[in-house]
Amino acid sequence: MPGTRPVRRRPPAALAMSPEAAAAVLSPGVLDALDAVCALGPHPVVDDFAGPAARAALADAEVLVTGWGCPPLDAGVLAAAPALRAVVHTAGSVRGHVTDACWERGIEVSSAAAANALPVAEYTVAMILLSGKRVLERARDLRASRAPDDWLATPPDVGNYGRTVGILSASLIGRRVIELLRPYDLRVLLHDPYVSDAEAAALGVRPVTLDTLFAESDVVSVHTPLLPATTGLVSGELLARMRPDAVLVNTARGAVVDQDALVGALRRGRIRAVLDVTDPDPLPPAHPLWDCDNVLITPHLAGSQGNELRRLADLAVEEVARWAAGEGFAHPVRPERLAFLA
Repeated sequence: MPGTRPVRRRPPAALAMSPEAAAAVLSPGVLDALDAVCALGPHPVVDDFAGPAARAALADAEVLVTGWGCPPLDAGVLAAAPALRAVVHTAGSVRGHVTDACWERGIEVSSAAAANALPVAEYTVAMILLSGKRVLERARDLRASRAPDDWLATPPDVGNYGRTVGILSASLIGRRVIELLRPYDLRVLLHDPYVSDAEAAALGVRPVTLDTLFAESDVVSVHTPLLPATTGLVSGELLARMRPDAVLVNTARGAVVDQDALVGALRRGRIRAVLDVTDPDPLPPAHPLWDCDNVLITPHLAGSQGNELRRLADLAVEEVARWAAGEGFAHPVRPERLAFLA
């Protein structure tokens, strides 16, 4: 929440997102907090910029608070919003609605991507630790046998002491995973061609080539955005380099991984996988991944859900308060960085 920061004025504002997103994100408490830092119109939430209510909301709005389902802010929409100077997004990626016309007009943009990175990183770290103990497999075996486990006979490769974790891309989420892994007795490798050796040292990781990342890691966690250059980046060749029984964790985008090659590797029993994203997403009922016992598939739940949506809303309120007070955004989106963002 914006706390005690004095707001010099309450700029006119409108809200643009789908009805479902509005119901999930804009609780009464959030709307009250927004109303304290900006002036919302009588019909503040729109999901279609063509209607008369939307045109009325846009006519005076200086700030547009957006969410999932916001239509594109193209030149026609901006023409109907002559006072618009800032867009504050209550989710991560702004690619779906912030267009070139916004940047050409000099509109300032903020995103809650940093807030959304935390639950994804928490999920990732949990899966890294659970996979090291082989929790899911051992729980399944226990349910089947219903017999005592001889813990002294546990194979020496089970556990998290001294394991090697490879991080693919020092994105917002990748960096948060690195931060959360620091208390554990793990060796962390990083592949990101845009991170210098000095920056990697400051992060506490060892920079390596892509081949080395897959060859030396017990767990590879994928955090690269889906771009033309990264589509199919995790190829069959890289999967073949992974250590026997290594784990691939993907919370980024399904198409970063060659799905057919992954199915083949899983069917051969060489590796394991934890997939919160797939290609396609969701998987059709007859997809062969459903028949692989060595993969955990979750329904794209790593990102903000449930009470975690309040974190996104709180960040958006804080950003509106900063902007209204003339302080600028704490989490700006820069057009020159779009090529590297999800």
